[in-house]
Amino acid sequence: METVLNRLPLRYFPLWLSIGWLLVAAVLYTSLAPSGVPTMAPHSDKVGHFLAYFVLALWFAQLYNTRGRMGWAFAFIGMGVLLECLQTFIASRIFDLVDLLANTVGVLSGWALGSMAGANFLARFEFWLESDRA
Repeated sequence: METVLNRLPLRYFPLWLSIGWLLVAAVLYTSLAPSGVPTMAPHSDKVGHFLAYFVLALWFAQLYNTRGRMGWAFAFIGMGVLLECLQTFIASRIFDLVDLLANTVGVLSGWALGSMAGANFLARFEFWLESDRA
């Protein structure tokens, strides 16, 4: 999945990839922590599920070309399914089909936005950094 052919030519690719893996770790932790993430209103955690998976998909879409983006989208959907299933083994957590739907819609939305022409904000940021030095 992470071959040079799938990678976009970003100067700071290792940094961006490291940040991406930190985001994955944060989702893993918040999904499997016994107490979960506190929410203020009923079902407001669905927004959190959507946003977490949206950010993951959008972030990794900035790092890879079309085929790589699709691979990451499938991987994150699979991760959402797996994490929801694993929650059945944690006393204070439950499998929630609506959480799974929010995860999937978040991935698809992030993937769609990240696949749009001109949505490459990391490349634009790097260009801005380089032009600022000149």
